[in-house]
Amino acid sequence: MSAEVLIVIAKAPVAGRSKTRLCPPCTPEQAAALAQAALEDTLAAVLATPARRRVLVLEGEPGAWLPDGFEVLPQRGDGLEERLAAAFDDVGEAAFLVGMDTPQLTEAHLISGLEALGTAPSVFAPAEDGGYWGIGLRTPDARVFDGVPMSTDDTGVRQRERLEALGLGIVDLPGLLDVDTIADARTVAQLAPQTRFARALAEMRLPD
Repeated sequence: MSAEVLIVIAKAPVAGRSKTRLCPPCTPEQAAALAQAALEDTLAAVLATPARRRVLVLEGEPGAWLPDGFEVLPQRGDGLEERLAAAFDDVGEAAFLVGMDTPQLTEAHLISGLEALGTAPSVFAPAEDGGYWGIGLRTPDARVFDGVPMSTDDTGVRQRERLEALGLGIVDLPGLLDVDTIADARTVAQLAPQTRFARALAEMRLPD
């Protein structure tokens, strides 16, 4: 039986605090607008699935960008590893978690993550920058994230090694490109031109 819970872990899009690596060429306000578009795309993909629960684990305050249909929980913990562990613990059941940096994410990606938890204790979805865009756990377990370095070139490798060390069988999902830099943003917009993210980027007419 597949899992039925999707988690999005995100920061509220705020100028000066969101997607700062896009500046320049973006202004802080433009970077925040792209962050909001990426988050809206992600939430829309989650809403399109048949998940029983849809949970947004949020740093900051919800805005008009948040659609109906989501439970909202505050992020807990000092570092990302603690916040990831707390997100699974607070949800309290089998779940597949994604971030807000892959606006090209589709309903099919998410359903694959949920279904994979019906065949294995964990799911791992790598990102092309060395991190990961999604992770699923059949049972919450803070040990999964304890001591795993975040936001490094080998985060994904180290995270997958931890899953293996804990004896958690893994289903691997295809890799996706996280939006960190303006080059990433342009590539993702080309891959998914129908997204809010792509439209927002095009409307900004940023210099090459």
